[in-house]
Amino acid sequence: MKKFLLTLLFTLPLLTLAQLKSPSEFLGYELGSQFTRHHQVLDYYEYLAEQEPDRMVLKDYGLTNERRRLVLAHISSATNMSQLENIRAEHLKSTKGEGQPEKAIVWLSYNVHGNESVSTEASMQTIYDLLTKKSDYLENTVVIMDPCINPDGRDRYVNWYNQYKNTPNNVDPYSKEHNEGWWSGRSNHYMFDLNRDWAWLTQVESQQRLKEFNKWLPHIHVDFHEQGVDNPYYFAPAAEPYHEVVTDFQRDFQKTIGKNHAKYFDANGWLYFTKEVFDLLYPSYGDTYPTYNGGIGMTYEQGGSGRAGLGIITSIGDTLTLKDRIAHHYTTGLSTVEVANMSAQKLNDEFKKFYENKNFKYKSFVLNGNEDKINSLARLLDQHEIEYGFGTNTSVKGYNYSTGKSGSMRITENSMVVSTDQTKGTLVKVLFEPKAKLSDSVTYDITAWSLPYAYGLDAIASESSVNQNKKTVKKGSSSDEVNASNYAYITDWNSLTDAKFLASMLKHGIRVRTAHKPFSVDGVSHDRGSLIITLADNKNHKDFVGTMKTILKDHPEIELHIATTGFVDSGKDFGSRYVDMIPDTKVAILAGDPTSTLRFGEIWHFFEQQLEYPLSVLDESYFNRVDLSKYDVLILPDGRSYGSFLTENTTKKIKDWVTGGGKLIAMGGSIDGLSANDSFAIKKKTTEKDTTINLNSFDVTERERIKFAITGAIFKTTVDPTNPLAYGYGDSYFTLKLGNRAFDYLDGGSAVYLAAGQNKPISGFAGSEAAKQIDNTLVFGTQNMGRGKVIYMVDNPLFRGFWENGKLFFANALFMVN
Repeated sequence: MKKFLLTLLFTLPLLTLAQLKSPSEFLGYELGSQFTRHHQVLDYYEYLAEQEPDRMVLKDYGLTNERRRLVLAHISSATNMSQLENIRAEHLKSTKGEGQPEKAIVWLSYNVHGNESVSTEASMQTIYDLLTKKSDYLENTVVIMDPCINPDGRDRYVNWYNQYKNTPNNVDPYSKEHNEGWWSGRSNHYMFDLNRDWAWLTQVESQQRLKEFNKWLPHIHVDFHEQGVDNPYYFAPAAEPYHEVVTDFQRDFQKTIGKNHAKYFDANGWLYFTKEVFDLLYPSYGDTYPTYNGGIGMTYEQGGSGRAGLGIITSIGDTLTLKDRIAHHYTTGLSTVEVANMSAQKLNDEFKKFYENKNFKYKSFVLNGNEDKINSLARLLDQHEIEYGFGTNTSVKGYNYSTGKSGSMRITENSMVVSTDQTKGTLVKVLFEPKAKLSDSVTYDITAWSLPYAYGLDAIASESSVNQNKKTVKKGSSSDEVNASNYAYITDWNSLTDAKFLASMLKHGIRVRTAHKPFSVDGVSHDRGSLIITLADNKNHKDFVGTMKTILKDHPEIELHIATTGFVDSGKDFGSRYVDMIPDTKVAILAGDPTSTLRFGEIWHFFEQQLEYPLSVLDESYFNRVDLSKYDVLILPDGRSYGSFLTENTTKKIKDWVTGGGKLIAMGGSIDGLSANDSFAIKKKTTEKDTTINLNSFDVTERERIKFAITGAIFKTTVDPTNPLAYGYGDSYFTLKLGNRAFDYLDGGSAVYLAAGQNKPISGFAGSEAAKQIDNTLVFGTQNMGRGKVIYMVDNPLFRGFWENGKLFFANALFMVN
């Protein structure tokens, strides 16, 4: 009998393993033989959660724009899972220097780029093996798995591939199944790169994920990716530059994990590389953001991406299969958890050290400016759980962001104060610092992002702690102030908040005027661009008062000034030709091959999720059949293929529409195409370039070439605030420049430009030759053409949706330039 009981005791775990279906068994096909749609992946995760309720919890954390579920799987040993909330709470005590946590927290994120689709497939095998033959890895570890960060993009790719692949699949790289169209599966619904959105939180996926991330702040976070088909596998340690806040332990532990991966890759004869290409600087990645929150953040890159399909011939004649790709990501995923399980105590000790007081140079960042912009920044900080307060009536000394030198600034109870002496102090330093220190000028992404510049706020970085009070709440106008007896209502025009208010009024049929000259009425001064809503203009509106009250309730930040008369104290009366009616503007945007999907997506998202104003999308495939007279505005997003799109006939079509009264907004690469036509005033700047490259050494070529590059640097520009394109701005603007594209000034139409001597970045890297190229060049400008206008945007005011201070320029282009 004892022998029977012992046999039963040892066979019960084996019976459990046998009962749990592998991904292949559950899906009904061998993993790697086809791509799995998102709902099938979720079905498998739900199956595991049902079968292993003691060791796994599946949690929905949100929905995508296309209503696909976002989920997290939490897995560990049964003992750990029974204490999961206590483990989480004890872990977070470390951020306060308290607690005695014992377990390692590992977060594995898959498929942030939808067509880098192998990682979601690998996640299913990884979680299955963690629950079965590798369950010992869970003794000291809680593993959180996001099987698909970007379900909309993944299903876009998988559906496309299933539609176009051969049967059986074709490994010829020229076959259709290896060549996605313009809108690939990489991005989310709004064509944003979710791996650049961790810090800026412009997308719903990022916003919902960060709420869960902040509940855990994992010791290790891995972001699984794919790269070109000919590249071997990449894993940590990362390349330089590392941001200076990255600790010695974070550097060293990357090596520890990398060496463990190498052990398995060496045994299988798999090629890999480390310490190249992928750096740790830009703060909005899936590796850097967790790192700046105390974790070991890493990117793993498998060759393949959207081109590889189920199998593809590489440039050296090998066949790379989906099964190969799964094996590699599966191996590094398990290897990561293995190292964490063996290093739980060390990870906990070092995580607690990370949150000890830091002796950062700047102790406080103090910001002055428009209340709407302050409130907008406050909303971002709230999402990051960054603490802030407001100042007292005093002055503060330190680094002045506007001048780039030491200076002082008067602060009030409306000044925002953000201190590095807080739990998220390291993240504060990274996001607010005037200049990120570069250990290497060759970087993977932009080199400047400082939030005071991005939000258009005056700022001082102080080496002393600045006293702060609790948050104040701005109150706008009461809707009760609107009635049928007031002559007019006025509101200022200096933020995206005002633009959203205008857009809402236009959508609801409210007629609005704008002032092209400063004026004062009833003792209150108003600047150019101020919005004027008169009772007389809206006498035919069926419910003017009721509609205004509703709009104001939806826009509580708006402060209306009641005007009792149209006879101004100074400036131009409301009936003057300098007080224009803002037309109900119908807007169209070009989509398709000439444009960049990312740049198109920024505009699409701006209209639908920020401005909340209708936008018609015109694809280039049928553009020449479109009657442009139906639209008031046409937007040409940045892109690289305008040379083939702007044929003689297409250019004439656009020109005729503009001269007839249309308004063209040309951005980035589209300006290159227009500049080749004499009908458009914009001209490329020509300069003599130093093209000397050291021919004696092949190895220095890359560093020679960066003399001609600008890797996302911030420049102080000059603004003409009398130009309607610049209404709401002062005499300067900090632009984020992403390259050395350069155009001459426009005669009488240069709204924003780099004046002589402004070609040196105030933050970020610009090569010496690139700096020469952009000296005395246009940033934003306008051109009259017949009865219409052309608006040129050389730099991108909507870049990644986070450059908040540029968005009013775009609203001006839509509504103020007429």
